[in-house]
Amino acid sequence: MSATATEPPPTEPPSRALRTAFRAFATIEKVGNKLPHPFWLFWILAGVVIVLSAILAAAGVSTVHPGTHETIKVQSLLSKAGVTTMVEGAVENFATFPPLATILVVGFGIAVAEASGLFTTLLRRLVARVPGRYLTFALSMTAMVAHVAGDAAYVTLIPLGALVFRAAGRSPVLGCIVAYVSISAGYDASPSLTTTDVLLSSISTAAAHTIDPHHTVSAVANYFFGLASSVLVALVITLVVDKVISKRSDLAPDEPVRTLSAEELKVVEVTPEQRRALRMTGLAAAGFIAVLTVAMIPANSPLRGEHGSLVESPVISGMSIVLFLFFALLGWVYGRSTGTFRAAGDIVDALVEGTRTYAPILVLFFAISQFLAYFKWTNIGNVIAIQGAESLKEMHLSGWTVLVGIAVLITFMNLVITSGSALWALAAPVLIPMLMLIGIEPQTTQAVYRVADSVTNCVTPMSPYFAMALGFIQQHKKSAGIGTLASFTIPIAAVVWVVWVAFFVAWYLLGLPFGIS
Repeated sequence: MSATATEPPPTEPPSRALRTAFRAFATIEKVGNKLPHPFWLFWILAGVVIVLSAILAAAGVSTVHPGTHETIKVQSLLSKAGVTTMVEGAVENFATFPPLATILVVGFGIAVAEASGLFTTLLRRLVARVPGRYLTFALSMTAMVAHVAGDAAYVTLIPLGALVFRAAGRSPVLGCIVAYVSISAGYDASPSLTTTDVLLSSISTAAAHTIDPHHTVSAVANYFFGLASSVLVALVITLVVDKVISKRSDLAPDEPVRTLSAEELKVVEVTPEQRRALRMTGLAAAGFIAVLTVAMIPANSPLRGEHGSLVESPVISGMSIVLFLFFALLGWVYGRSTGTFRAAGDIVDALVEGTRTYAPILVLFFAISQFLAYFKWTNIGNVIAIQGAESLKEMHLSGWTVLVGIAVLITFMNLVITSGSALWALAAPVLIPMLMLIGIEPQTTQAVYRVADSVTNCVTPMSPYFAMALGFIQQHKKSAGIGTLASFTIPIAAVVWVVWVAFFVAWYLLGLPFGIS
């Protein structure tokens, strides 16, 4: 099933451009390593808001809401009302933080599916028997599907990518790179809904309420764009890898590529029992979708919204519980079919174990929720958004120009703040209200954020998964270092960024819906 690789030719020294990039990323890593953990970063920012609110309030800073013509003044958190708000509101700020409950509910369902072994088997099935010439695209597209598994996709798919490339007689180093870049650079592109959709839409909704208290950004607000983007990003990565990266002389592993051993084949191949379980799970998925669709057909269905609306239906607004039921059902069917789940208690164990993985997020959410509550109460965000919108209007910039500028800003911010939820929690309270005031919908702002937030994930050494990917690569090429991995990921990320941003602009200018909102 494989061919023996010839002796690799001498490795070419990196170009001047790559050496410059390496120095730049070394600087980013050095600066980034000095930043505190995001938990402490948001408490520091909260302290800045407290001091700034007192200064601005004393200076009498205010603005006029363009819609209601109400005068909005900055309020000081060091006043009696401000201190009372911080002390009495701390628990409520955390308990009512929009993403908190939604991410846990969806996470419960994904925990069941993950514990059953469904995700791992599905990923193996998607790439195990693909013809060699389609292997890069198949692995990249599998990574897009794997986003539903969250960060677990890195642990599962990168070593699997190495094995399937070896099985095809290709360099396992390249398999690791394709899997890593596809997961990270296309992190917000997926053919299915993920926890990221729920998390970001919750933050976007809270930010939009600054301008319109009734505006809701649903979990499917970017679904159409995300679905199309997943195919686009996979195609771009495939073209760059197969036409350029694969020609490099330094891809060869330390040992010649050899046929997979029996043990390694077990990791790649899917057993007949697992194939039957996947078929049963597929039928369950189709049945779930069919029942939900049929239930929504009657005009007076309780699953429709007011006046029979599908967009404002309980299914859309309650997408978190729908996703929980969907993933929990699939996990249960697969687990029962393979014997992973033998009793109802196994589901409870899966839920408990899965919840542990969200502990770091919950800790971070406590700090973020306080910072955002302070920021909202002081009205600093309102003043910045309104004044910023007025400045943009005076500059007479077109909408797509503003959005591309935001993409550039977020791209560079993501090099240092690698947590997507943390970065959006920081940016959304300003960007969404500001752009709403110049006629750009929150779902559009969220969509361009997702493009910019994704692409540079694979090049920043601040990402913990950069080090993980490098570790997997070093299993096959011990001499590989940060510069080695960056020299592969930088050109791929650069092309993906240009094409994906251009795709976003075209989508925006054509007036295509980004999703259901």
